[in-house]
Amino acid sequence: MPHHHIDALPKTMLAIEIVGPGGPEKLKPSQLPLIKPPKSHLLVKVAAAGVNRPDVFQRMGVYPPPADASPIPGLEISGQVVSVGEGCQRWKNGDKVCALVAGGGYAEYCLVHEAIALPIGDLSYIEAAALPENFFTVWANVFQIGQLKKNETVLIHGGTSGIGSIAIMLAKIFGAKVFTTVGSVEKMKVASSLGADKVINYMTEDFAEKIAEYTQNKGVNMVVDLIGGDYVNKNYQIAAKYGRIIQVGMMRGAPQQVNLMPLMVKQLIHTGSTMRARTLVEKIAIAKELENKVWPLIYSGKIKPIIAKTYPLEEHKHAFGVSIAAKALYF
Repeated sequence: MPHHHIDALPKTMLAIEIVGPGGPEKLKPSQLPLIKPPKSHLLVKVAAAGVNRPDVFQRMGVYPPPADASPIPGLEISGQVVSVGEGCQRWKNGDKVCALVAGGGYAEYCLVHEAIALPIGDLSYIEAAALPENFFTVWANVFQIGQLKKNETVLIHGGTSGIGSIAIMLAKIFGAKVFTTVGSVEKMKVASSLGADKVINYMTEDFAEKIAEYTQNKGVNMVVDLIGGDYVNKNYQIAAKYGRIIQVGMMRGAPQQVNLMPLMVKQLIHTGSTMRARTLVEKIAIAKELENKVWPLIYSGKIKPIIAKTYPLEEHKHAFGVSIAAKALYF
């Protein structure tokens, strides 16, 4: 692989900017100056970028990026290292990586802290771009915070979403019994194929009743919830004693009335986190654990990223116009 020097790189790059809050029409391609990678950072020539719900929220104007992050959307990328900043130990020009970024993914080039970049092995760039956001989120919430153990029971809401699908696969492979909720018969088949032991269609079934039945009224050790809203009380209802409820999103908004009595009686823990606001130190720790414990499972094909649809960069507006679990833009 030839070594590219920074002077061989262009002075500008194509990026997709958000010109104001609104719909997909607020995304505009523009030429921005190419930045040299600062200390401990890599400049990656982006081959593909994941499309995630936070990108859509950012475009709508309801999820601003952190102060020190790029205002360009895009939270996960894959590509090739073309320039390394001072002090970089691990990567060199020509290396293929994927990475979680706090912004800047929808561009021809993106800055990445070298300790958060992960190798991609034989995966395609498109597969690799679909890994970081969901795997970082699931690992941090379900395994680091939630401490999911072998033989425990877990209910994962939204089992065919990007986060839900990865949570099912990882929980299953690490030995948990997995229940999940989805919204259609078609999605039930998908969730089963991912490894869920029992799939509940929330359009036709009451998940609280089904969980009581499946666990002989014991409840589940953990609930992974992206929904919020009216699910919160039900999550408390179906959690086992000492259960953990992990809030990863609030698609239905904040709950209006929460009955804390079950939380107190059963000594539940209700916690949650967002990924984007986490510190570099936290993200580096997650990256290390993923590389040690999860990446071998991806390389061996035991776990596969799910790509619902891909779009060339020119069609970035279409990628945003559709709401799909996992998508990738490619260059």
